[in-house]
Parts: sequence; structure tokens; C-alpha cells
Amino acid sequence: QVQLVESGGGSVQPGGSLRLSCVASGFTFNRYPMGWYRQVPEKEREMVAWIPTGGSSSDYADPVKGRFSASRDDDSNTIFLQMNNLQPEDTAVYYCRRSNSNYWGQGTQVTVSS
Repeated sequence: QVQLVESGGGSVQPGGSLRLSCVASGFTFNRYPMGWYRQVPEKEREMVAWIPTGGSSSDYADPVKGRFSASRDDDSNTIFLQMNNLQPEDTAVYYCRRSNSNYWGQGTQVTVSS
């Protein structure tokens, strides 16, 4: 069955960096675009980054452009989210998702606080 497992969250000070990973299994990974999303309590989940297939460039939500970088490694069935210059408003639970599906990971908490 499809599984998505995120890791790499944690607590950092403003200006710090984190790298999230999401390992996928149970489907032909290189055929699917993948997405990173985040959610804070009482708000809807929002897309942060979209990673196409075939080496095309990733797309980003405006609040993270220039600070976050998303990538994929099809050999290891993994997507990554490099987050730099983190700010308190980036605090959220971060999820990965397979495109055109309701398959989500369990989420990883990112907290940015001084």
C-alpha cells in the first residue's frame, strides 16, 4: 500500500534552517508529482511547494519563495524540502502528498521561535 513518511522537523530559532524528507513506497514514485504542504491549528492546509516529475523546476507558494527549495531523488523514492531563513510564521505541521490522491504522510512539526 502507499506510504509516505516525513522526517526532519524540529525546533529552530528565527533565521535557522531545517531539511525535511519524505520517503515514499507502494507506488511507482517517478511517475507522480509530489507536494509539500503545511497546516497550523484552525487553518486550512496550504501547499508550500510542488515538485513535478522529469526534472522540471519546482513551484513555490509566495511566502516561501527564495527561502525554501524542494527537490526529489527518484532513486531513493524521496522528496526533500530545504528550509532556510525560517521565520515564526513558518511554524506548522508539514506534510507530503502524492499528486491527485488523498495519500498524505503523518506530518512533521516545525517550530520557529526565539
